[in-house]
Amino acid sequence: MGWDLRQALRHYRNPRLARKILEKIREIAKDLEVVKIMHVCGTHEWTITHWGIRALLPENVVVRAGPGCPVCITPASDIDSAIKLALDGVNVLTYGDMSRAKGSRMVSLEDCRAQGGRVGVVYSFMDAVKLARSNPSQEYVFLGAGFETTAPIVAYAVLKGLPENLKIISSHRYVPPAVGLLAESEDLAIDAFINPGHASTISGMKAYKPYFDRVRKPMVFAGFEPLDILLAIYMILKQIKDRNPKMENEYRRAVTWDGNLDAQKNLREVFDFDDGYWRGVAIVPDSAMNFKEKFSKVDARKIYGLASGKGDHFPSNARCAEVIKGLIDPPECPLYMKSCTPATPIGPTMVGVEGTCRIWAQHKVVGIKCRSGVCEIGSQPPRAKRMFEG
Repeated sequence: MGWDLRQALRHYRNPRLARKILEKIREIAKDLEVVKIMHVCGTHEWTITHWGIRALLPENVVVRAGPGCPVCITPASDIDSAIKLALDGVNVLTYGDMSRAKGSRMVSLEDCRAQGGRVGVVYSFMDAVKLARSNPSQEYVFLGAGFETTAPIVAYAVLKGLPENLKIISSHRYVPPAVGLLAESEDLAIDAFINPGHASTISGMKAYKPYFDRVRKPMVFAGFEPLDILLAIYMILKQIKDRNPKMENEYRRAVTWDGNLDAQKNLREVFDFDDGYWRGVAIVPDSAMNFKEKFSKVDARKIYGLASGKGDHFPSNARCAEVIKGLIDPPECPLYMKSCTPATPIGPTMVGVEGTCRIWAQHKVVGIKCRSGVCEIGSQPPRAKRMFEG
């Protein structure tokens, strides 16, 4: 870790600044009713949980985790399709946590490999390209999950030309329409959003403008350090108090209004943005990245006759869908840390490294100072206590 990075981390984790922002949050919250804020990013959830931020907020400020985990929202039918190909002798490649997510029959690609299926784990899509190029006599299919953060490298590689023996199941999803759908949901009744930092470096703030104009709810684009999150919460509360909802950029060191234009161009050249299913959420308009007809030669769905992604298919008694939508906290699921643990994950929210259940379990959180009273709080990391308590 270089000196500059160490300095930056000390700045964005400064206890004195954190306590000052918390004081401002508490002061402004005194004049407000209950405010429900949702983020749509697994890394934001990790920061919030790791640093114990929820337990420090006023009781009328509620922060919920939305569908910000790409593994969690990948349709079960896409996993089923990949499993079928692997059992039929096609080499299926995907990311590590994606290989552990279970399909409609509660079987994962990892389980499939134990049954003789041909499954391999790669760290990046370019690893899949190299592997296919090195073994031209074998068929490969890459199960590509992720948001606009991981999709651009796939689009770029397709434009440059893939090995003929490599095809792709595109389960990529585009975040802005999902935020728009969540913002309009009467059941969720979310008042404001902390918009994702990583994805927004690609899409830019402007991608969210049509949805903001429709709902007029505060949207703050935030980074991933504790001070980023606290500042975003303060900015939202100030907008609500002033009755002046707007789009604000806390993460100016990375997010811009226009975003990464080159990445956007590649995505739009390779993919059509169609209505697509988000597991546990809904069909989200204009959010599924499906290959354009001119790239059908790399589209595994067309080549192998695979169904498009759809369907929930969660384990019996699991409440994964409600966790994904932020309706409940992980401890409210009867399987949480009983039959469903990081070592024996059942639902996708315990599988994905950005899944809410996985993050809470790793931090031993058994409850929070919650929406309707006081719940038990699990152990907090010592450095979180040092940071916020002096």
